[in-house]
Formats: sequence, structure tokens, C-alpha cells
Amino acid sequence: MPLSLPEDLMVSVSGFRGRVGAPLTPELISTLAAAFGAFLGEEGAEGAVFLGRDSRTSGRMFADAARAGLVSVGRSVVDLGIVPTPTLLLAAREGGAAGALGVTASHNPAEWNALKFVGPDGLFLDAERMGRFQLSLRQRDPARVSWDRLGEVREDADAISRHLDRILGLPFLEIDRLRARAFHVAIDCVHGAGGRIIPRLLDALGCRVSGIGLETDGHFPRDPEPTAANLADLSGLVRRSGAEVGLAVDPDVDRLSLVDGAGVPLGEDLTLALCAATVLRRRPGPVVTNLSTSRVVEDVAAAFGVLCHRAPVGEIHVARRMEREGAVVGGEGNGGVILPDLQLTRDAPAAVALLLQHLLDVGTGLREAADLWPSYRIVKQKVSFPRERIADAYAALAKGFPDGESDSSDGLRLAWPDRREWLHVRPSGTEPVIRIIAEARDEAVAKKLIGRALDILA
Repeated sequence: MPLSLPEDLMVSVSGFRGRVGAPLTPELISTLAAAFGAFLGEEGAEGAVFLGRDSRTSGRMFADAARAGLVSVGRSVVDLGIVPTPTLLLAAREGGAAGALGVTASHNPAEWNALKFVGPDGLFLDAERMGRFQLSLRQRDPARVSWDRLGEVREDADAISRHLDRILGLPFLEIDRLRARAFHVAIDCVHGAGGRIIPRLLDALGCRVSGIGLETDGHFPRDPEPTAANLADLSGLVRRSGAEVGLAVDPDVDRLSLVDGAGVPLGEDLTLALCAATVLRRRPGPVVTNLSTSRVVEDVAAAFGVLCHRAPVGEIHVARRMEREGAVVGGEGNGGVILPDLQLTRDAPAAVALLLQHLLDVGTGLREAADLWPSYRIVKQKVSFPRERIADAYAALAKGFPDGESDSSDGLRLAWPDRREWLHVRPSGTEPVIRIIAEARDEAVAKKLIGRALDILA
């Protein structure tokens, strides 16, 4: 019979996400994987499904369940084991896969996990394709095959090495100069999949490395989201080791956050801007980011005489807009950088290399490099809010801020370009909350925008 999804399962273009045990169980994962394998066949996709996971303690259990579900509908599986999400997507696209499944809840705490769905193009399912998949879930149970038609399973232990080779071959990097410069870098991989790639990449770039959280055991010692507020341990490591820069990634290694040489967290809002400058210096072209990203990305684009386009929040929305605009670089303000020369997905290892190249280009430390651009203060808050009232909330906000330029493509974004301020309110795709984000040149002004929004929503 068709699958009935648990009510407390978070379902979006970011995948199917929930807490381990309730609602996320091996039985549910296996059924979802089987349904996805069958759906790929309905869509005409041929080949194996690539499977990868981050280091969460529930990861092996759910990966085993996903593998069984795929095999049960006749899909062969290429199992990559613990790998960064961008490694999985790159391997799937270049390996001619029918699609891919990522077992990862990205930046969520350890009690969460998720299943992320990837098409044969190596991109996450967009809204249209995800809609078709969800419709197939509601309409029919996937047909299981007989014993002599089961899919086969093989392991691929070289995906990370191939990913590294592709990064080191990017035309935006001066590898010999980077190796000669020999940056001293402190890293925090938060016991996620980053421990399998970031040290190897830095070694290949000639860096001296001081690291924490390199073990891939999934026992996150802190909130794994790499926001500035969560980087105290990395800040301490930078100061103790004398590193020139600190870099932190999330458990599935698609986001990069920054700490300067004095041990002060810059967070993730500057990552895309500085990496974009590296690319635009060598290849000017359009830039795409999402509606919640700092306008410093617009400043960088303007400095190189190119346009910056905005897309709804969500990697696939940015990637699709990048395709349409012919963008040379893009990403999201959460530290996710997308480089079409490599692939159209957020790739923290690529961002690490671009960031170090930027420091080499400008010949300064990270703080000085950041100070070359206008300084903004971005304030983020998330609050519980009934989804059924969200449309009324947008209407009230638009009425309460009548002078703002309005964009309703993803929640409601109100902007005041002459004042260099904006406010964005939208439901989260990964948590049962709404996000309220504001930016201004002055933190007090940004907080005031947040406060006014909260008063209107109360």
C-alpha cells in the first residue's frame, strides 16, 4: 500500500529529515530508498544509485537500510561510505549514476538524520521533481523484484581522491604559489566527514595544519552548525597554535566558516564574498546567491562590474538560477560556495582552496582581507510559528513596513537599498520554525528590524 509519511517528518527540497527513532527509523529509510529507486526507473534513469553518508552514529544503520531498499527494487548500489556530500554528488554525476542518496542531516544536531535525494545530473531534486517523487510515494508501493533480479552492491573508496584531484586542477588556483606560501591553518571538522578530506587538501596545498574534531565518529562536541557563536574551540586553537586563519566545516562538509588570525570568529557570511572575489578576479561573470545572504556579495560583484542575482533559499534554487544566468560562482550566506567549474553544489573543500587563494591574492591576513569590503551586521533569529498563519504574517509584515521593496519568491523579503538594509522572513526547510534575518551597517539597526518584525508577528 502507498506510504503514509509521519507528520513530524520534515519534508522539503532539502530532503526528508527527522529525529532518530521517531520519526526516522530503518524501516522508513528502507521504504523511502526503495521508492526512490523505483521512481528513478519511472523517470527513465538507468544505472546504479550512489550512496554516501556523514559520520553520525545513526549513519551506518540508515545507510544499510537504504542500501537494502534500493537492492530490493533491483537497483545496484555504489557505496562510498563516509564522504562529504559534495564528494557524493560529484561522484554520482561523473560516474553516470541514475541518482544518489545522501544519509546526512547536514548541520542539525546529532539526534537528527535525513535522506537527501539526488538526480542523474548530480543535483538535489528540484521542487518539480521532488513533487513527482512525493506523488509516487502517495500513489503506490514500490514493486520489489525476485531473488534473481536484485541489485548488486560495490564499494568505491576513491571518490575523495577524485574530488581532491578536481579541486587541485581548478583554473582559479595557483598551486605552486600556495605551496610556497605554506599557510598555517587551524581546522575544526566537528567529528564529521570533513576529517577525511580537509586535512588531505590542506596538505596538498602545502599548509601546516593544526586540527580538532578530525575523528569521523559522529560524536559532535558542540552544536555542529558552523556559526560564529559555535566556534569557541576553534578560536582557542588559532590562538594557541599561532595559525594564520581558522576554518570550520559542518558534518557533511558543504559549509565553510571563518576565524581570523587573532582567534575572532568572522562566521560564515563572508565566505562566499571572499571566494567569489577569487573567481571574479580571473573570470568576471554573473554571481547568484540567495535572498538571505549578506549584501557584501553584491558589493563584490559590483566591484568587478558584474551582476548579482538573488534566488530563494535552498541549494537547488541557487544552482538552477546559476544555470539560467550562466553564473561563474554562487552560493549561500551559510558558508556554502558553488563553483560551476567543479559542480553545481555547495562544496566546502573547494571553498577552502578559493579562500586561501584569496588571501594569497590580496597579500593580507583574513581580517584585513575582510576589511577591504563594506562591513555589515547580520542578525538571525528563529521562532516557533504556526505554518497555517504564515500567509497572514507576510501580509501584516508588508503592511507594517510599507516603504520596503518586497520580494515574495521565498517567504517575504523587504529591502531598503539606499540604506543598505533588508529583512527576510521565511519558514525553515530543515526545522519546524520560521527564520527572521535582518542586515544593516549597524547591529542595533538590524536588531531593531528584527524586533519590529517580532512585534508584528506577535
